[in-house]
Amino acid sequence: MFYSFLMNSLVVVVVVAIHYEYVHQMARYLPRIPLRPRLRISLGVIGALIAHSIEIWIFALAYYAAIHYFGMGDLEGIDSEHLLDCVYYSFTVYTTLGFGDLVPHGDIRYLTGIESLTGLVLITWTASFLYVEMQKYWGDEEA
Repeated sequence: MFYSFLMNSLVVVVVVAIHYEYVHQMARYLPRIPLRPRLRISLGVIGALIAHSIEIWIFALAYYAAIHYFGMGDLEGIDSEHLLDCVYYSFTVYTTLGFGDLVPHGDIRYLTGIESLTGLVLITWTASFLYVEMQKYWGDEEA
């Protein structure tokens, strides 16, 4: 249980740090990009999708490692032997979409719960950031 807590904490710290850097760099450089406001916001959205995808892949790698190297459980309903199956699972958990066809067993259930909470917070953070950026240009004739 201690190793599960340690791994979960490490993964959350890494993805939050990545997301912080995304938001920080976008806030710093987005206004400086010599594009129309509409294109700047679109660039911010594309950056957000990339950041979230990287974070999802980090969780997927954690699931894969937890299952194959640490014996912390398994995923019923998919072939967790393949990394892409763990990525699929991670996408459904991170986005809180749900996974009626999949059931986590063992200590990876805790990683599943923390990923869902983390994804919800980071997606909300991104939405808030993009909303603030859009407000800067709202009503701009060039937008």
